[in-house]
Amino acid sequence: MSQIKRITALIISVIMLCCFVSCGSSRTEQSATVEKNGDIVILFTSDVHCGVDKGFGYAGLWQIRSNLEEQGYTTVLVDDGDSIQGETLGTLTKGEAMIDLMNSMKYDIAIPGNHEFDFGADRFLELTEKADFPYISCNITKEGEPVFEPYIIKEIQGKKIAFVGVTTPETLTSSAASNFQNEAGETIYGFMQDSSGEAVYSTVQNAVDSARSEGADYVYVMGHMGMNSEAHPWTYADVIEHTNGIDVFLDGHSHDTEQVVMKNKDGEDVVRSACGTKLNCIGYSIISKDEGITETDVWSWTNDESAAELMGINNDISKEIEAAKAKLEEELKQKIGQTAAELTINDPEEKDNLGNFVRMVRRAETNLGDFCADAILQQTGADIAVVNGGGIRTNIPKGEITYGNIIDVFPFGNQICIVEVSGQQILDALEWGVSALPEENGAFLQVAGMSYEVDVTVPSPCKANDEKMCSGIEGERRVKNVKIAGEPLEPDKTYTLAGADFTILSNGDGFTAFDGANVIQEEFKLDNQVLIDYIEETLGGEIGSDYADPYGQGRIVITD
Repeated sequence: MSQIKRITALIISVIMLCCFVSCGSSRTEQSATVEKNGDIVILFTSDVHCGVDKGFGYAGLWQIRSNLEEQGYTTVLVDDGDSIQGETLGTLTKGEAMIDLMNSMKYDIAIPGNHEFDFGADRFLELTEKADFPYISCNITKEGEPVFEPYIIKEIQGKKIAFVGVTTPETLTSSAASNFQNEAGETIYGFMQDSSGEAVYSTVQNAVDSARSEGADYVYVMGHMGMNSEAHPWTYADVIEHTNGIDVFLDGHSHDTEQVVMKNKDGEDVVRSACGTKLNCIGYSIISKDEGITETDVWSWTNDESAAELMGINNDISKEIEAAKAKLEEELKQKIGQTAAELTINDPEEKDNLGNFVRMVRRAETNLGDFCADAILQQTGADIAVVNGGGIRTNIPKGEITYGNIIDVFPFGNQICIVEVSGQQILDALEWGVSALPEENGAFLQVAGMSYEVDVTVPSPCKANDEKMCSGIEGERRVKNVKIAGEPLEPDKTYTLAGADFTILSNGDGFTAFDGANVIQEEFKLDNQVLIDYIEETLGGEIGSDYADPYGQGRIVITD
C-alpha cells in the first residue's frame, strides 16, 4: 500500500473507530510500547483562535495523534500562531487557559501569531514562560534584540528536522500599537517591517542557512504570514521567492486552506500548506524513512457540528476542555436576548474549495456588521459609528443569545471611544478601509449613521509606509457618494465619530486618518458591553427583522 493510501486509510479508521478506542491512558503511555516504523508525521495547526471544540477539536486532534502513534509513526505537533485569543476561553483568562490546554496536548513547538499580542506583549511573554513547549520566531525584536530563538532542530528517527519561525510584520498594526510600547509611549518591539521585505527575507535565510550548517536534513518554516495581497511584501510567496533551502512552508494568518507548490529563488519547488482556522482542518506532512518528504496536505472537517462531539470522542483532552469551560459556564450561559435571524460574518452562498463558507465581513456589508455599528451609534449618541471588519470575529446564531455569544463576537475587550473628526478624515478612513478590495482586509469599515459607495474598478490611491500604515492618498478615489444621516458628507464639517480605540486611537489596521482627532471620551465602555446593553436596553432583548438580510441594509454599495 502506498504512503498516501496508508495515511488515507488511517484517517478513515480514526473517524470510524475512535469511539471504540480505549482513551484512559495518555498518548505517551499508549505509544511507548509500540515498535516504530521509521516514518514521521508532522501535524500542524494554525489560527485555532480558542476554537478548541470546533471542527476536529483538540479532542479529535489528540485522537488522531494517538492513533498515528499506535500505528508506529512518530509524530510532531506544531502550531503556526493565533491560538490564545478569539473566544471567551482566551478572553476571560487572557490566554492562560489556552496555554494550559496546549501543554496538555503536548505541543512540541509554536510560533507567535499577530493575535498572541492582543493582551499585550508583556502578557504574552509571561504566557511563554508557562508553556511547556518553545516559541520560536526569527524576526521579533525588543529594543533591537531577538525575543525568541529563530529555529529549533529536532532529531527524530535518525533525521534532523529544523523548524524556523517567522511572524508577520503586520502584527504592529493588526494588534493595538500600545501593546508594543513602553510606559513612555515608545515602540520597543519590532518585526523587521521594512517596506522592501528584505529584512524578513534575510533573517529567514540566515536561520535556514544556520540550521543547514548544523546538519538539518529537512527545513520546515512555520510561518504566520498568509496570502493576502495587502500584506505584500510579507506574504508566504514573497518569502519563498526570495529564499532558498526551505523544503516546506507551513503557513497561517489568512485562514485559507490553499496547498501550493511554487519556486524559490533558485527555481526549486517548495510546498506551502495552510490549514484554515478553528480546527476545521488539521495539517500533516509525512517524512518517509526511505523516501523523504512524500506528502503535505490537510484533513478537513466542513461540518458545523464538532467532530469530537458527533463521534462521541471521550479522552483526556475532551475531559480537560470540559473542565476548563465549566469554570466559565455560569457566566457565559446567561441569556441576554433573542435573534430572529443568524447575524453573520460569512457569505451565505459562497464557499471555498473545501466547502467552508467564505468570510464576508472584511470585504462587504453584513447584518452583523450593521448590528455592531448600530449598537455603538445608539449607545454613544455619536453622528456616525465605524467597526473594523477584522474585529468582528464570529456569527451570532439564530435563537437565544448568551453572554458567551457576545464575547465571541468581540473577544478583544476594546474600549469604545468618541472623537470629533472632519468630513475629510472620514473620507480618508473609508478609503483606507477599502484599499484591498476585492480581497478581504481587517480594516474594512462596517458603518452606522452613514452610507457610501465603492468603485473597485478604480485602483486604490492609498499609500503605506514601512509599517503598513496609511501614509497618504494620491489620485482618484474609490469611495463615492458618502452620506451622513442621508445628507452628503461635507469635508470641512466636524462630526462626532464612535468606534473601538484599536481603530480610532491606536492606529490599528494601519489607520492614520483619525490622528489628531479631538477626543471627547476615551473610554466609553467595553465593546462587548455595548452590544449587551443595546440588546437588553434598546431592543428589549429582541433582535428583529431589521437585521434579517445577511447582506445588510444597503449602507455599503460596491460596484465592479
